Amino acid sequence: MERPELPLAQLHAFVVLAEELHFGRAATHLGIAQPPLSQQIRRLETKVGHALFSREPGRVTLTSAGRELLPAARQALTGLADGLAAAREAGSGRAGRLRIGFAASLALTVLPGLLRTFRERFPAVRLDIQEMTTTPQLAALRERTIDIGLLREPPAHDTDLAFETVLTEPFVAVLPTTHPLAAQRVVRVEQLADSPFVLLPRAVGPPLYDRITSLCTGAGFTPRVTQHAVEWQTVCALVETGLGVSLAPASIRRIRLKGVAFRRIAPDTARTRVAAAWREKDPSPLIPHLLAALDHDPSDGPRG
Repeated sequence: MERPELPLAQLHAFVVLAEELHFGRAATHLGIAQPPLSQQIRRLETKVGHALFSREPGRVTLTSAGRELLPAARQALTGLADGLAAAREAGSGRAGRLRIGFAASLALTVLPGLLRTFRERFPAVRLDIQEMTTTPQLAALRERTIDIGLLREPPAHDTDLAFETVLTEPFVAVLPTTHPLAAQRVVRVEQLADSPFVLLPRAVGPPLYDRITSLCTGAGFTPRVTQHAVEWQTVCALVETGLGVSLAPASIRRIRLKGVAFRRIAPDTARTRVAAAWREKDPSPLIPHLLAALDHDPSDGPRG
């Protein structure tokens, strides 16, 4: 049997009358005349199929059907009020869910401070954090499985996505401590020409891979990549074993491995760019708040 739909206006009128037990006072509370109130109650009683109030001269009381309906009616109205409040909060960016993709190396720089600041400002927002490299982040944004990405070396042009620079940082040479160049404080890129390289696969982040290899070609050689690893932690672990050297963002220095040395490179003008990325159309209302938290995060590196 199909359940009758109960209009919220009728439920509201019913609850007010059940609390006042007086048609005149209930009509005044609702801001309507008494006849329209009586019509609302009669329509509701028709839908229920039973009288909800016992009407006697000078006295109004709830029937057994009315007493049964009252808790459910109150719950329905409270649920609606809560839902409207939650919708307003979500629409204003004060509540809801924000799905964030991030490059693993950002856990060593901006991410901890960013999340701490954002959660302090917006405790009602649920954060879903997913670690992923640049290419999967771009795909996830287009597929709407994340709302914002924090990625390295964003594409120069993209008609669907917007980008804002979060930070820039220099590159460092990653060497086994047994490597002859580890004794130097600064390593010139061309000095790495004869060493095998350990790098992230190009497929997981083409712009960053190309940025690193361009540092080498600019120094007069093509890097001989003999090992790949998807995460920088693994790159450093492979370097520690002596399988090769690498060039990496400077934040990688926070990965502590006894057998790995990090050295500044010369020339030191090359920098890697980290950007926030989100869909240009229909962005989450929470994104401006996350960007504001980035602006005020003291752990940020320099922008631009």
